[in-house]
Amino acid sequence: MSYIKSYIENLNKNNKKALSVFLTSGFPDKENFISIAKNILDAGADMLELGIPFSDPLADGPVIQASSKIALDNGVNINTVLSYAESLAKYTNKPIILMGYANPIKKYGVKNFLNDAGSLGIKGLIVPDVPLEEYDSFFENMNGNLDIILLTTPTSSNERIKSIDNTSKGFVYCVSVTGITGIKNNFDSDSIKNLERSYSIIEKNKMLIGFGISKPENVKEFIPYCDGVIVGSRIIKSFFDKDKLPDTLQIVSKLNEACRF
Repeated sequence: MSYIKSYIENLNKNNKKALSVFLTSGFPDKENFISIAKNILDAGADMLELGIPFSDPLADGPVIQASSKIALDNGVNINTVLSYAESLAKYTNKPIILMGYANPIKKYGVKNFLNDAGSLGIKGLIVPDVPLEEYDSFFENMNGNLDIILLTTPTSSNERIKSIDNTSKGFVYCVSVTGITGIKNNFDSDSIKNLERSYSIIEKNKMLIGFGISKPENVKEFIPYCDGVIVGSRIIKSFFDKDKLPDTLQIVSKLNEACRF
C-alpha cells in the first residue's frame, strides 16, 4: 500500500483528518526555509507539500505567485527544492510531497527527477498541469517509489473522477472551486454538493480538499466530505502580512485542532 495512503488512514482511525500544508520552497527566506518548515511540522502539519517555484504557475493565485517570484529571485531552483525535501524527509516520518509544474521537471529530465526524488525519501508528487490524458506519456519512466497524485475539479464528470481515482496514488487532490488557489471567505452550496459527490465516488484512494481553505471554520465545514485538507495561500500570506513565524505557527496549530473529529 502507498505510504501516504496508509499514513492518512492511521490519522483517520484516530479521529483526525490530515492537515497538509503547502509551502513555496525557499520562501520567505532561502537560508532559513528548513527551520521554518520544521517549525510548521512541529506546530501540527501532518504533511508538507513543497512547491517548486515557477515563473508561470497557472493554477496559483496572486499570493502563491508572488511567493514563487521571491523564491526565484532568491536563486531557488529544482536542485534547491530536492535538497530541502531530503533534509525534511530525514527529520520526520510525515510525508514530504513535491508540487511543481511540468516545464521545470521536463527541463531537469522526468526520469532523472522521479529517480532522484524517490531516492531522497520524498513520498509523493503533484504536477497540476499534467492531465489524466497525458499521464502515461509524462510518467512513462515511473520507478514506483513515488506516489503520483492527480487532481479533480468541480467540472470533472463522475466517470472522470473514477478514472482519476484509479490512476492516482496516495490520495486524490479534490479542487474545491473552479479557478486558481487563494483564500475564500465562504463556500456555496454547489461547492459542498460537488465535494460530497466526489467523496462518494472516490474509493481506491483517500481524498484531500484544497483551494480556498483558510480557517478552522472551513475545515469543520469540509470534515464530512474528505479525509484531509490542504492549506497553502493562508500560510504563505501570513509571511507577507507580518513575517512573524509565531503567528504562522498559531494558524497551523488552530487548523490542526479543527481537523479533529
